[in-house]
Amino acid sequence: MAFYDQAEFDVRCEWGLKAVEVLAPISDVVVIVDILSFSTAIEVATGRGAQVFPYRWKDESANEYAKSLGAELADTSRTKGRWSLSPASLISIPKNTKLVLPSPNGSALSLATGKTPTLAGSFRNAQAIADACQNFGKRISIIAAGEKWSDGSLRPALEDWIGAGAIISFLKGSLSPEAELAKESFLSAKDSLAGKLRQCSSGKELIERGFETDVEFATEFNVSIGVPTLKGGCYVSTALAPTELKALL
Repeated sequence: MAFYDQAEFDVRCEWGLKAVEVLAPISDVVVIVDILSFSTAIEVATGRGAQVFPYRWKDESANEYAKSLGAELADTSRTKGRWSLSPASLISIPKNTKLVLPSPNGSALSLATGKTPTLAGSFRNAQAIADACQNFGKRISIIAAGEKWSDGSLRPALEDWIGAGAIISFLKGSLSPEAELAKESFLSAKDSLAGKLRQCSSGKELIERGFETDVEFATEFNVSIGVPTLKGGCYVSTALAPTELKALL
C-alpha cells in the first residue's frame, strides 16, 4: 500500500472505507466527510449537546445496542422517527440525548478508524475542524466518504469531495496531489455552493424525496465552531454550538 498512502505529505485526501483502513494507522487525526448527510447531522446534533453513536447500517443488533446504552435509535427511513439522518430532524434534540445513528457511509468509516483520533467534518464547521486537526499533529487524513451504487461499490460523491476541499483549504502543511485538487475543487465551487449541492446527484435525490431543507443545512458554510470528536464510540462536540456562535457574532 506504500504507493497509495500519500505518506510523504502532511495532508492526505482519499475515498471511502479502504482509505480509512490504509491511512488511519499512519495519521495523527482522521476527518470523516459525509456531507449528505452523516457529517452534517453529527454537527447539528452534537452542537446541541447530544451524544451520537455511529452504528452499522441495516444491522438488526442496532436496537439492542441502543437499549444497552440507554439511547434512542435513529430512524433510518428519515420519515417514521423523531430523530434520523436528516439534519433538520435534529434541530430540537435535547442536550445530553444519547442517539445511535446507523448510516451506510459515515458511520461505517467512523467505526473503522481504530485508535486514531477521529472528527466529523462538514461545510458548517470546516474551519473549526481544520483548526482542531492541527492540535493533533501534522499527519492529517481527510476522507471523502462517498455514496454507494446499487451493487454496494463506491460512488464518489461531489459534495464530499468539495467538502473535503473546504477543510483542506484551512490546513497548513504540504498537500498531496489529491488534497490539492480537492482544495481547488472547493475554491472553484465556493461561490455557488448551494447551487452545486442542489444539482449534484445526492442533492437531487434528497430534494426529490422531500428533504430539501437537509440540503440547505449542508450548504451553510462556517456557521459553527463545533468539533464533533469520536470519544468512547460516540461523537461529542468539543466547542460551541451554532446557536452560541451566532450569539457572539
